[in-house]
Amino acid sequence: MSSCADEHDHSGHDHDGHDHSHDFSDAQPNNLFDRVDRQNVVALNAEPSEPKVIKPWHERMDETISVESDADDQLIIRIPFTGSVKLRSVLLKAGPGEETPTKMDIFVNEDGLDFDDVADKQPAQSFDIPQSREVGDYAVKPSKFSDVRSLTLYFPAAQGADNVRIYYIGFLGEWREIKDRPAAILYEAQANPADHPKIPGINDGQHSNLGM
Repeated sequence: MSSCADEHDHSGHDHDGHDHSHDFSDAQPNNLFDRVDRQNVVALNAEPSEPKVIKPWHERMDETISVESDADDQLIIRIPFTGSVKLRSVLLKAGPGEETPTKMDIFVNEDGLDFDDVADKQPAQSFDIPQSREVGDYAVKPSKFSDVRSLTLYFPAAQGADNVRIYYIGFLGEWREIKDRPAAILYEAQANPADHPKIPGINDGQHSNLGM
């Protein structure tokens, strides 16, 4: 797996080297495969519109399943998580060749982002995508990805082809349960008989034997 290509944070360029030393599995805590709400992952301008490219780590090199852009070479993928994530890296296998995206823009907690307003939004981080058949490890800036409930990945163009193609997307980081959601159930502290209508057959000499 190669570690990260050219990165843009809109204040300059960082050029990281390539690292092939990563060795992890879905069972390790930093792999977030089981923390993605995969049933609600949606792709825009895509075939299929319900992509299956968020795969287990051991299937990362499988090229029998992919998602590709449809009408042109732009693609948006919305990815919700089942809790709050402190993201460390985005893993991506794309291409090959001219079907590789030129870059990947990453937006945080922008659930409704689509092609009409993506140009007016500032991504949390952007990466150039090199042509490769390897899985790229794109390390993000921790300060911008400390409370991620969802990610939107925008691929604006292919490197010469009419469409972009993605084979694998994965994530590394830390997950925590969201505990600040208020309960929607109201409990009655103590029942007041005067507040409840009398049910026929209860305490009037008639007895119900349901379940007996």
